[in-house]
Amino acid sequence: MTLPSPSVRGKSTPPGVLELFASCLGLHSNSPQDGYTRINWRDSLPRAERVRVRRHTCDCQPIVYELCQAGGLLFVRRLYRSDAVLVQESDWTRAPQAEQLWTQILMGQAR
Repeated sequence: MTLPSPSVRGKSTPPGVLELFASCLGLHSNSPQDGYTRINWRDSLPRAERVRVRRHTCDCQPIVYELCQAGGLLFVRRLYRSDAVLVQESDWTRAPQAEQLWTQILMGQAR
C-alpha cells in the first residue's frame, strides 16, 4: 500500500505516522461522535465453553473491540489495556442486533 506524501495530503505529518499507518492494517474505530450511545458493559463471565472471535479492531490501541459468537448468540467484547487487562462484554443478542452494535462502535456512534 502506498500512501501519499505529507505535502500531497496538505498537512504536516509527524515523523513515524506514515510508517504506523503502513504497518497497521487492522480495523480502527472512529472517535466517539457527539451524542453517542453508551453501552452497558458487563464484566466478562465464562458463559460458553468456546467463543469465536468473528472480527476485531487493531491492537495498536489501548482499547480493542471483538465481535464474538458463542452458543448461537453474538456480543461485543471490549479489552481495555492499561496496567492490567479489563475484559468486558455487551449484552449477548441475536446476530442483527450485535452486528448493528459492532457497526455503531466502528463508526463512533456507541461506546
